Amino acid sequence: MDECDVAIVGAGHNGLVCAAYLARGGLDVRVFERREVVGGAAVTEEFHPGFRNSVAAYTVSLLAPKVIADLELHRHGLRIVERRALNFLPLPDGRYLLTGPGRTRDEVAKFSAADAERLDAFMAELDRVADALRAEILRAPPNLVQGSWARAGAEALRALALGKRLHALDHRDRIAFHDLFTKSAGDLLDSWFESDPIKALLGFDSVVGNYASPYTPGSAYVLLHHAFGEVNGKKGLWGHAIGGMGAITQAMAASARESGARVHVGAPVREVLVENGAARGLVLEDGVVVRARAVASNLNPNLLFTRMTPESALPQDFLRRMRGWRSGSGTFRMNVALSRLPDFTALPGPGDHLTAGVILAPSLAYMDRAFHEAKLLGWSREPIVEMLIPSTLDDSLAPAGQHVASLFCQHVSPVLPDGASWDERREEVADLMIATVERYAPGFADSVIARQALSPLDLERTFGLVGGDIFHGALTLDQLFSARPALGYADYRTPVAGLYMCGSGTHPGGGVTGAPGHNCAQAIIADVRRR
Repeated sequence: MDECDVAIVGAGHNGLVCAAYLARGGLDVRVFERREVVGGAAVTEEFHPGFRNSVAAYTVSLLAPKVIADLELHRHGLRIVERRALNFLPLPDGRYLLTGPGRTRDEVAKFSAADAERLDAFMAELDRVADALRAEILRAPPNLVQGSWARAGAEALRALALGKRLHALDHRDRIAFHDLFTKSAGDLLDSWFESDPIKALLGFDSVVGNYASPYTPGSAYVLLHHAFGEVNGKKGLWGHAIGGMGAITQAMAASARESGARVHVGAPVREVLVENGAARGLVLEDGVVVRARAVASNLNPNLLFTRMTPESALPQDFLRRMRGWRSGSGTFRMNVALSRLPDFTALPGPGDHLTAGVILAPSLAYMDRAFHEAKLLGWSREPIVEMLIPSTLDDSLAPAGQHVASLFCQHVSPVLPDGASWDERREEVADLMIATVERYAPGFADSVIARQALSPLDLERTFGLVGGDIFHGALTLDQLFSARPALGYADYRTPVAGLYMCGSGTHPGGGVTGAPGHNCAQAIIADVRRR
């Protein structure tokens, strides 16, 4: 029987971050990963001989600078390069919008001089709200607790401190704050802009990983969630990790191991060991018992509490919440090996636009139809596709002169209607996604050497992303902040003493941020010191 201070379920990026901080705090930490590789959904794998790519998570911006610095990820090999252009939106009529530092305003002016004039004010307002919330990412939100006056008083002080920080916003920004948390992205953008291209380009961030229309109330927050990021100290940019997203988690694993954490791969966990109402360790699939003073889970909350934790250890109202935890991103993920770069009708030839996020969705109305059609038919016949070609910035991913592309595709239904199986429909939908790119870049289909297609079911089976949900739970108002994953348990603790949550199903939510892992580690260290 093995023993340690803290046993962590899952070596995804948050599990590794949590392990690194705990080990640096002097605790004996062990991490148990079901797959044969660390990283969870942030991994780089060879999907065709000679072609490697970030298989699931595919681009970087949201990773907290504090986590990068504290874990010394650059010293452990992490290098992030910036896109030479931010986003490229080719249009069916042959026009295009290409954004990035120094070019966005002039590009928007091609479609509307009024929109170009409004753009700076909109982005400044978005940045101010994002700045106000950025610091909250690395803090537990106020927790609505029951119990002693001391605990309730501490949480009240936390809420007052948050209120004071937000009070620093002026009246105009408070209105923007309210709008970004309650409105749809479509309604918000329609109130600012008149031309479809800029609304589509900005509105795309409101549906990334969000099985919803840009006109769904609350989708403006998802747009804001994607505005928190930065690359190399430059806010609002997106970039690529050299070596793919796996380079991030390999650096995290190296940092954790250097601090003393032990990481075990090929070690699936069967259940959390609960004795006398408290977590006392883990039981692995092979029957090995690992005893621990505390357990942290990097899993979707639904998986942790409905499959790995004894039902008798959980309050019925909490268990009901976890059974009803809503997951499902509407995501279909592809990795493609290419014999040559795509050639877009709207902007032929090579150029900075091929290093950008290429968004194939010309309007908010197009995105709205994609969602509703997917709900009705199982997938949209005119899908939303974002394509990135990381090999334009990292030539280690493909043979010389050839390339790899990531296709992040929406909308598809996590569960198909009429009992149909994703195993039966995967290739049909993959064909549709290739054909969608072909419409904008003729010859693309002929350049495809090989492809890897991951349906929502594949994402769940491979990475534990329930319903293919890249966020470990929808970023809706009832599943955010103090309610993530449930009121009273927003501080990374659970109804089971000694059992903690360090995954994206906790505040601040999904994306490769490292924030949940960081915050959970602080909660565990505080409890250990208190004991």
